[in-house]
Amino acid sequence: MSECIFCAVSAGQAERSLVYEDETSVAVMDISPVNPGHVLVIPKEHVVGLQDLTDDTGSHLFAIAMRVSRALRRSPIRSEGINLFVADGEAAGQEVFHVHLHVLPRFAGDPFRVERAGGWTAAPRDELDRVASQIREVLA
Repeated sequence: MSECIFCAVSAGQAERSLVYEDETSVAVMDISPVNPGHVLVIPKEHVVGLQDLTDDTGSHLFAIAMRVSRALRRSPIRSEGINLFVADGEAAGQEVFHVHLHVLPRFAGDPFRVERAGGWTAAPRDELDRVASQIREVLA
């Protein structure tokens, strides 16, 4: 996919600040970081969304994100916590339609937020059971 910026980044055909590379993936610095140390883990194969990602590639991306997380924690980069974040689909905030996993170093008072309007309330158990059943049917 020649028009995909992440295909160009993963192939080394676009500017990148490389953190890690292997035959399946690259980890690069986000060009618009939430915090210093914000890394993207990107599969080399063009995959738009999670539904198209193989289990092997998904597992590999997560393993690389864990390695990057450990490296961030051991580095001098401020990192009191780590978020792993995937936006899958436009409604979820995906802006580049090539799967990528954000590794976000976090610290108290930083600007990153994932908030839920209206606060947190427990759903009725029968509703949770109904939805779980619908998902289970598709998994089977």
